[in-house]
Amino acid sequence: MEKNNWFRTYSYIWIGQFISLLSSSAVNFSIMIWLSLTHKSAEVLAFAAIAGLLPQAIIGPFAGVFIDRWNRMKVMIFADGFIALCTLGMTFVLKSDGTNMFLIYLLMACRSIGSAFHTPAMQAIAPLLVPEDKLLRVSGINQMLQSVSSIAGPALGTLAITYFPIARVLYLDVVGAVVAIASLFFVTIPHLPTSGNKPSIPVVLKELKEGMNAIYQNKGLGMLFLYAMVATFCIMPVAIMFSLLTIGHYGGGKWEMSVIEIIWGVGMLVGGSFLGLAKVSVSKVVLVNSMHIALGVTFAISGWFPSSWFIPFVIMTGIGGVSMSIFSASFMAIIQEQVSAEMLGRVFSLYFSIAILPSMIGLLFTGFIADAIGVATAFIIAGFIVVLVGLLSFFNGSVMALERKKA
Repeated sequence: MEKNNWFRTYSYIWIGQFISLLSSSAVNFSIMIWLSLTHKSAEVLAFAAIAGLLPQAIIGPFAGVFIDRWNRMKVMIFADGFIALCTLGMTFVLKSDGTNMFLIYLLMACRSIGSAFHTPAMQAIAPLLVPEDKLLRVSGINQMLQSVSSIAGPALGTLAITYFPIARVLYLDVVGAVVAIASLFFVTIPHLPTSGNKPSIPVVLKELKEGMNAIYQNKGLGMLFLYAMVATFCIMPVAIMFSLLTIGHYGGGKWEMSVIEIIWGVGMLVGGSFLGLAKVSVSKVVLVNSMHIALGVTFAISGWFPSSWFIPFVIMTGIGGVSMSIFSASFMAIIQEQVSAEMLGRVFSLYFSIAILPSMIGLLFTGFIADAIGVATAFIIAGFIVVLVGLLSFFNGSVMALERKKA
C-alpha cells in the first residue's frame, strides 16, 4: 500500500473506531454512574478499575510478542469480537442478578484481556500506514475522535441510564464493536514478516526481551517510561475519584457528573485539534513534560477549591483535558518514531503494562485514601507529585535529547 494514500485508508479505521469509542464511552460512563449511585463506595469503583486494567497489564507484554507475529488487522478484529462477547455476557448477569459484583468484575477482567491485544495493535499499525512526519498529526486526530466520544459519550450514557436499565445500555458497546470490525474489512494493513520460529516459551521470552531492550537501551526513552509510570501511579486513583469529588466535595449529581466528563472531553478535543490541524514545531518531549506540569496543577487546584466553586472546577477539568490529550498524542508519536515497526506491538504492550501495574497499588488504597485523607486532599497530593515529575523530566539530559536519536 502506498503511504501517500494514508489519509483515505485511515479514514475507514477512524470511522469504525469513532463509533466504537462513542459507544464504549457511553457504556463506561453508565456503568460508573450505576456503581457510584448503587454502591456509593470508592472501593467498589477501585475494584472495578482494577478488574478492567490488571489483566491487560499482566498479559500485555506477552500479548505484544504475538501482535508482532500475527496479522495486526486480524488481531484487532478478533479482540473487538471477544470484547463484544464479554459485554453481551455482562448483560445477562445484570438481567439476572445485578448485585453479583464478582461476575461483573470477572467479565470486566475478560474485556481487559481483549484490550491487551486490541489497544497495542491499534497503536502499532500507524507507522505501517503513515509517513513518519505525519505521525503526530495522526495521534492528534486520534485524540480528537476520542475527545468527541468523551463529550458525546457521557451525555448519551446519562440519557441511556436514565431511561433504560443498565443491562440494556450495554448493548450499545456490542453495536459499536460490530461497526469497528466491519470498518477494518475496507482497509489493507501490511503484515510484517517474522522469523519462522514457532512461539515456544523460550522464543516468546527472547522476543519479549528484545522489546524490553528496545526501550532500555535507549536511555532517554527508558527514563520517559519511568516518569510516565510514576505519573500514572498518581493519576489513576485520582481519575476514578472524579465522580466522588463531584458528588461529595462539590455536592453534584448525575448531570454534574456528566458536565465534568463532557468538559474533560471538550478539553481533549481542543488539544487533539491543535495537534491534528496545526503545524506544531515545538519538541514533542517539551510537550510531554509541560503537559505533566499542567495536568498536575489542575488536579491540585481542583482539590483546593472550596465546595461552592463548581464552575472553576469545571474550567480546571477542561484545562486538564487539553493537557492529557496533548501529552498522550505526543508520547505515542515519540514511541512510534523511536522504535522500529516490527517491535511496536511489544513496546506498546510493555508501555501499557509498565504504566498500569504500579497504579494498581494506588487503586487498591483508593478506599483508604478517600476515607483517611479525603478525596479533595488526594487530588492536591497527586497533583503536586505529577508536577514534580514534569519538572524532573525537564532537567534530565537524556530525555531532552531524545528526539535527536532513533532506536
